[in-house]
Amino acid sequence: MIAKLTGKIEYSKDKWIILDVAGVGYKVFLTDFTLGKIAGLGEGSFFIYTHVREDALALYGFVSSEEKEMFELLISISGIGPKAAMGILSIADPISIQTAILNNDATILTKVSGVGKKTAERVILELQNKVADMPMGERMDALADSETIEALISMGYTVFQAREALKLIPKEIESIEEKIKFALRKMGK
Repeated sequence: MIAKLTGKIEYSKDKWIILDVAGVGYKVFLTDFTLGKIAGLGEGSFFIYTHVREDALALYGFVSSEEKEMFELLISISGIGPKAAMGILSIADPISIQTAILNNDATILTKVSGVGKKTAERVILELQNKVADMPMGERMDALADSETIEALISMGYTVFQAREALKLIPKEIESIEEKIKFALRKMGK
């Protein structure tokens, strides 16, 4: 099984790249966040999840082990396949997903095409104990951060732009409205 790949980014498409590793080109599916993060880079290093089906072999790449771990937890749930898990990780980072699960908040999960309310509730039920022990970060306002990101995306920004703007927001700003206003000022709108 392939666990990690590092190489030259030969080609980038909507949801995947071709990663040249010692002359062999691997098609690696990435989240929107990761695609935005690697835009313009010539090389990349990814933690890989190898998904094997009887009719296909697919590689899914992640920039952090936490992101890969969350992906693996999500696809362990009946009704959540790799495409839906990648969609969830494109909308929210692992910390926000963990926080939403711990707070019984299905709204992040239901924003992904193909994930309905019942499936989202099943994800929360099945993963609640598993994510409680995961060391995903220190900020407890991850849910507010994900709502800020969602608002910026709805205004036409990419996931990457929204997450980068979020990094610039001082920790003392707590309300979602103030976070959005600050982010918009920083992004020039």
